[in-house]
Amino acid sequence: MPGAANNKRRSILPGFGLTMGYTTLYVSLIVVIPLLGLFVKSSLLSWAALGRAITDPDLISSLKLTFGLSLIAGLINVIFGFITAWTLVRYSFPGRKVLDAVIDLPFALPTAVSGITLATLYARNGWVGRPWKWLADNANAALAWVHMPALFPEQVAYTRLGILVALVFIGVPFVVRTLQPALEDLDPEIEEAAASLGATRRQAFWRVVLPALLPAAVTGFSLSFARAIGEYGSVIFISSNIPGQTQITAHLIIKKLENDDYAGATTLGIVMLVISFLMLGTINGLQWWSSRRAQVGVV
Repeated sequence: MPGAANNKRRSILPGFGLTMGYTTLYVSLIVVIPLLGLFVKSSLLSWAALGRAITDPDLISSLKLTFGLSLIAGLINVIFGFITAWTLVRYSFPGRKVLDAVIDLPFALPTAVSGITLATLYARNGWVGRPWKWLADNANAALAWVHMPALFPEQVAYTRLGILVALVFIGVPFVVRTLQPALEDLDPEIEEAAASLGATRRQAFWRVVLPALLPAAVTGFSLSFARAIGEYGSVIFISSNIPGQTQITAHLIIKKLENDDYAGATTLGIVMLVISFLMLGTINGLQWWSSRRAQVGVV
């Protein structure tokens, strides 16, 4: 009966050797070799030049701006993306399919078009920028009346707030599309069971619904955060690109490439790569922890 045993172990998919070889080749060509190229190119710099490049005040400022705003944008997207996904899944209303299709708009638009559109809308004389200026002027005047410094910029575009708007815009679909399947798979009877046991709606949400959706929310946040870190096209048009103030790291890398400083540009790329790996590793660890906690809760 050895032949029967071998037939049971056969798979309709190609053999492991073929698929593993193709996977290794594909990953090497697309990911590994380009990343190795970064390290090889940056090795042309001396240790002194490498130290100066890493400790450059413009680089440190751009890193703080890039990762700080990306983190804030990811958190904003988790909150409003959750509300949007919940609305699309749990409620029926006119225009729901249209709203569901609009969520994917940042995916379809070229990033440069997104940046130009946002800059036009949020400029001082734009459709959103004009009422914003009126609100900011009145709010700052009220703060000045109580001897407090002005907190609101006169316009959104060409400021850090404008960069944040762009990062939120390009990241929200990741959160919504990650949470939607999780919400659809979440049986409403679980909430009814919690209510039958005496839980209020708030208790059912915090103790039953939210723990079940936490892994998907963390995944959506990590995708949005990673997308924001590498964003360039939409940010470059809505930012004033002033070094030390509104210049993101990607723009600083482009400036070095335009000046034929390829070693310096790759060094900045390595710095971003290392920081991104560390932060995404932390987020993935949090995702693993939340998944394990959700499984334990289910059991």
